[in-house]
Amino acid sequence: MDILKVFGDNLKYYRDLKGFTQEEFAFKCGLHRTYISAIERYRRSISLNNIQKIADALEIETYMLFIQNDSNHN
Repeated sequence: MDILKVFGDNLKYYRDLKGFTQEEFAFKCGLHRTYISAIERYRRSISLNNIQKIADALEIETYMLFIQNDSNHN
């Protein structure tokens, strides 16, 4: 399992599900839009603190960002 890909795909899936643009979402969780973009493109690792910020902003349990579920994604 490529954890960066799983996390990035899940972030994009849940962000789209909530209807946030990258910019809106970045503002909501206190991160920069280019950072969110880099995560979604599998270009950045992410700290535990930022993982929690992202999960809180998405209003989901943190573990959901780590579950590989190809049926929810492209």
